Amino acid sequence: MEAEGLDALLITNLTNVRYLTGFAGTNGYLFLTRNATWFYTDGRYATQASQMVKSGEIYIARNHAEVVGQLNSLTNDLKLARVGYEGTHVTVSSRGAAWEPPPGLDKVMTYFEGAELVATQGWVEELRKIKDAEEIAAIRAAAQMGDAGFEYILDRVKPGMTERELALDLEFHLRSMGSEGVSFDPIVAAAERSALPHARPTDRQVEKGHYLLFDFGCVADGYCSDMTRTVVVGPVDDRHREVYETVLQAEVAGIEAAGPGVVCGDVDAVARRVITKAGYPEAFMHGLGHGVGLEIHEAPSLKTGFTEQLDPGYVITIEPGAYFEGWGGVRVEDLAVVTETGLEVLSTAPKDLIVL
Repeated sequence: MEAEGLDALLITNLTNVRYLTGFAGTNGYLFLTRNATWFYTDGRYATQASQMVKSGEIYIARNHAEVVGQLNSLTNDLKLARVGYEGTHVTVSSRGAAWEPPPGLDKVMTYFEGAELVATQGWVEELRKIKDAEEIAAIRAAAQMGDAGFEYILDRVKPGMTERELALDLEFHLRSMGSEGVSFDPIVAAAERSALPHARPTDRQVEKGHYLLFDFGCVADGYCSDMTRTVVVGPVDDRHREVYETVLQAEVAGIEAAGPGVVCGDVDAVARRVITKAGYPEAFMHGLGHGVGLEIHEAPSLKTGFTEQLDPGYVITIEPGAYFEGWGGVRVEDLAVVTETGLEVLSTAPKDLIVL
């Protein structure tokens, strides 16, 4: 804050609030000055806040007016001249009378009357990029549940089952193993629908002689995992094998290229060259990977043209794909942590082509 000339900062992004305080409820603000912190929530979360919030003063507000009054008192008492807010999270106008996130700028302006408001971008997100040992342990646990979930769902696949049935079965099993939830709605895509990178499960039935793609993740202590595996419901043909092996080679090349100090776009380029050399560059239509943490998509991005370098502690995905409309597609994705010497892959589910 001092480097930017700010006297205080209001954090309203709930993911950032959780990262800084440990609070996992659905209503909470964090107000930081250079010397102290205040956490605001309502009576529904009084007990939860007392158990979760790691430090600072907890303020339980009965209504929005109390939040306005208390923050304005702090502004006056501490003579705050410039106050920052999360510009990429605060909306233009508020949803209604409640003060639950996301707030509107109209309400933020009432909190700090007499102070200059300054929009900030990505300050907490920048801190979140590098995971400490505790965070990595949680992500590792989530990845291990994902590996076990993949092993489970393979034994459940039968021709005639629908994508929706498999997705529900998989999610129930992940939760039964202890996952706090799913990182995102599981993707189960059969046959020609495997060519849709973000397919949503439908009543499309699993058929013999086609790909079946699974993309899903678990949650442990609030931290996400992410993995993709593509299998063939036999019989398998030469094209299935050729496309799959190409994508797998691209994924392995990306893993081998990634490490501390390597430019994100360069990792993407290494994997992309494999698919380009195979003759279908247009079939790889998305970036190679992304960061994972409290959210399933975090910085950094491993995409063409991105010049950020990987640092130890980054947790990233490596997930090349090749998609052919009307026929099917393949994606192979692993979760990995950047170390001081290279990349440690956290996903251990088998990657050789599986024919069911």
